[in-house]
Amino acid sequence: MQNLLDPAILFFVFGVLAGTIRSNLEIPAAISRFLSLYLLMALGLKGGFALSHSGLNAEVAASLGAAVLLAILIPIAGYLLLRKIVSGFDAAAIAATYGSVSAVTFLTATQYLDNQSIPYGGHMAAAMALMESPAIIFAVLLANRIRSHAQPHTPPHTPPHMPLHTQTDTQTISVRKVLHESFTDGAQLLLLGAMIVGLISGEAGERAMQPFAVDLFKGMLSFFLLDMGLMAARSLNQASTKPPLLVVYAVLAPVIHATFALGLALLLKLSSGDGALLMTLAASASYIAVPAVLRIALPEANPSLYFGLSLGVTFPLNILFGIPIYTAAAQGALG
Repeated sequence: MQNLLDPAILFFVFGVLAGTIRSNLEIPAAISRFLSLYLLMALGLKGGFALSHSGLNAEVAASLGAAVLLAILIPIAGYLLLRKIVSGFDAAAIAATYGSVSAVTFLTATQYLDNQSIPYGGHMAAAMALMESPAIIFAVLLANRIRSHAQPHTPPHTPPHMPLHTQTDTQTISVRKVLHESFTDGAQLLLLGAMIVGLISGEAGERAMQPFAVDLFKGMLSFFLLDMGLMAARSLNQASTKPPLLVVYAVLAPVIHATFALGLALLLKLSSGDGALLMTLAASASYIAVPAVLRIALPEANPSLYFGLSLGVTFPLNILFGIPIYTAAAQGALG
């Protein structure tokens, strides 16, 4: 309940309400983009500063290894289940969306841990970056496999959302190109670059950047969550038209993924803060990076499915209720 009284969360709720009543309140795209870049830069700096104090150790390696393992297993398990409900392309796209991560959900979780005075490792920002791409690569490889098994002389069916000119483009999508786009994405590079800057500059850099990376962070996050609330309200309408089984997946899959992450955290004896963030990452679903890539790499998939479910259902549930629950579970299990 305390999480719902946090100003940043209240601004998210306000955004949802404003969007629901169809207010003309809108955050300009350029400002929204700036807020996103600021938050990633501040997160990277704080992670780098923390790493400069703690250094690289066995727990850091264990956390990063667990993150990569989750990023591989979650989309595979998701696809095996979802292909019984929707087409192969849609199953691959939804599995990739839920196999990747939401940076904003992670940022909100770090703010929640700070409010609760629960320590966590700065390396968890690197874990988030590592979990971004494996699901995308899996989806592209899977889509190429599905295409290769299609009838060679039968033109593929073109869904209503897929332009005619992309029919031939789907045959030339290269994994190398997707890999390049995934690992050179500006937001991800900024996160990693800021982390390196924080690691190199150390304590002196931390003092110099305190007003920028710490003092402004809460207000910027609140403003950004207001924008996310407006977007989520629009996606709620899309989610309400989806097959009930997919909505059930969007609600239950994050809980199952978080439970699996907690099991890994117990096995590796991670701290409660790192365990809570690992659970949050596993439970989150991408609604920015992955959908942007999938529109090009999997034009056969329906964007309203994977985007509507992740932003309209999973994101609000994680922001409002999931993060406190994951944190309490991690504290109870990990101490």
